[in-house]
Amino acid sequence: MVAGVVYNANRLATLVENKKSLHNWLTYYQNRYERNPLEKPTIKTGFWGLWGQRVDAISYYATEISKLSEEEDAEREKVMSDPKAIVPAAFVSFKSRWGAAVCAQTQQTSNPTVWLTEWAPEPRDVYWRNLAIPYVELNVRRLLMAVALFFLVFFFMIPITIVQSIANLEGIEKVLPFLKPVIEAKIIKSFIQGFLPGIALKIFLILLPTLLMIMSKIEGFASLSSLERRSASKYHKFILVNVFLGSIVAGTALQQIHEFLNQSATEIPKIVGVSIPMKATFFISYIMVDGWAGIAGEILRLVPFVMFHIKNTFLVKTEKDREEAMDPGSLTFAISEPRIQLYFLLGLVYAPVSPILLPFIVVFFAFAYLVFRHQVINVYDQKYESGASFWPDVHSRIMIGLVISQLLLLGLLSTKEAGKTTPFLIDAMIKDTLEKAREPDLNLKAFLEDAYIHPIFKGGVYEKPIMDEESYPIIVATKRNSRVGSKVGSSEDSPQAFLG
Repeated sequence: MVAGVVYNANRLATLVENKKSLHNWLTYYQNRYERNPLEKPTIKTGFWGLWGQRVDAISYYATEISKLSEEEDAEREKVMSDPKAIVPAAFVSFKSRWGAAVCAQTQQTSNPTVWLTEWAPEPRDVYWRNLAIPYVELNVRRLLMAVALFFLVFFFMIPITIVQSIANLEGIEKVLPFLKPVIEAKIIKSFIQGFLPGIALKIFLILLPTLLMIMSKIEGFASLSSLERRSASKYHKFILVNVFLGSIVAGTALQQIHEFLNQSATEIPKIVGVSIPMKATFFISYIMVDGWAGIAGEILRLVPFVMFHIKNTFLVKTEKDREEAMDPGSLTFAISEPRIQLYFLLGLVYAPVSPILLPFIVVFFAFAYLVFRHQVINVYDQKYESGASFWPDVHSRIMIGLVISQLLLLGLLSTKEAGKTTPFLIDAMIKDTLEKAREPDLNLKAFLEDAYIHPIFKGGVYEKPIMDEESYPIIVATKRNSRVGSKVGSSEDSPQAFLG
């Protein structure tokens, strides 16, 4: 068993990054001087080198690096010697999976809040900055972010409407009256009227994943995979409300809530169900424009191609900068996965209602499989391996999609002549219990009749079927942190870790 204490080295990490940046600039000016020894490079010491005293660049950066090195050594010594720098977290590695499973899933002390254990992410997956956050503060942060997410999802159209109202001729002239002679020009006027509102909306949508990732970081999750999972969950909620339901039910999300609150709960599926067939054409266009074009853009990688040439022309100073500019990056699960789930939901909803949409879905998934398979194998360089930790979230969203499709189908059929037989579809939403999976012949009704009766009063009608242990079907855990370790089959030299 190996244990490692975690230190709060966030300030030290900032100093190291600043030192790397200064060293990169020093290398750049040294290369310039080697190419042209007759001209010594100089730099202004002010903000971004725009003003200030002009000094020798090589001497300036060498001096700054020396100062940072001394500060870095002092901070490292302080972190290693100060007991207050030790954060309430530690990584413990075990030789067997059984030992790791026992410690990760059991209570370690009589006070359940003293030692909280969970499975540790792999070293590349750790987000060190959040390990220093106290446990009580984590709960407050997550509560605040949950409230913020609610307002972001259901009131997202309000800031967009405000920006778009300003992004027109009257709004600009009112806010910036001195620009009136400029915007009255024919070309500028046509651009503002035709493109500026749409560009404003697109900018909001482009910035949304970044905003959701920042919210996930504020929540305090300790691994990159957890941050991406939480960000993907937030993005899925946003797409579900503002893209799917927002497109089916006309009006903003706030108007939808007002309409739903004035209807009984049984009328809500009818309201949405009636609108589904009428929006099939819109979603076909959406799949072609967003889905097909997105897959084409993924394989062409036009944005990374353009960004590389911009960086190579204006920002690349050293070979290190060139390597960073050529970095292919990693697959952004927080953005790609919720979008793919949206198309899966569209397929589930429109399969019984408007099957003409299915070929477009099938084409999208066929090309998405080929393209993303190629990108993952040959292009992207993943930052970490999370051990399929995304699958429980994906499975949950698939189940949510199935329930939503059944509810909307119930609402649609209830408006037709099949109103009396519609309730029979409710059985489609009932999932098998664990007992049903373990015991296919279990009579659940008979079991529950005598389940909570004193043994002396039981009728004895129900007898639990006896099954051989080897005949039990294998149950695959789909919920994170529910893996049960088994000593059988575990290797004594395979280290496992948990975060305490």
